[in-house]
Amino acid sequence: MYGKKTIPIVLASASPRRKDLLTQTGYKFIVDKSDIDESRYSTNNIEPHKYAELLALAKAKNIAPNHPDKLVIGADTIVDYDGSIIGKAADEKHAIEIVRKLFSKPHKVITGIAIVRINDNTEIVTHDVTIVYPRKMSPEQITEHIKSGTWKDKAGAYAIQENGDEFVERIEGSMTNVMGFPMELIDKLLAKLITLK
Repeated sequence: MYGKKTIPIVLASASPRRKDLLTQTGYKFIVDKSDIDESRYSTNNIEPHKYAELLALAKAKNIAPNHPDKLVIGADTIVDYDGSIIGKAADEKHAIEIVRKLFSKPHKVITGIAIVRINDNTEIVTHDVTIVYPRKMSPEQITEHIKSGTWKDKAGAYAIQENGDEFVERIEGSMTNVMGFPMELIDKLLAKLITLK
């Protein structure tokens, strides 16, 4: 019988934010970064939450054969803006376009979560949604944000834990989900799997 925080876990992500959140919650884990090519997964004709789940599962399954007896967690965070999927900005110009759009009205942050363990055919795929109500940003603030570089490698070209007060008026849902890893949901899923062990 595993204790709550000692179940063997592999995080299929090198994201510092996801590592920090999992560490802060007390789990012991190793990192084995998935190397799937996200550009191969089309955003056409797919609901935003299904797309996030699809990528999360692809990441988990990419790594799972390396660790057949461990729970492999894959995650993917996107932004849903009126049904359009917004991921990471490709460059500064793209980041400016995204930020101008997102900070004009409320939007959803969606994180797909997949947990896979090959030895007993465990496969759980789900997602969490948080609604973000942004503050209006001035052109100067947008320029400063882009200059800072904190938008790089982040869904929606911003990170709430770094500049939350500046960008966000309030949220409905999980704060850790906006940070890219909904710990309340993950805790619940892992607790259930540990009980079943």
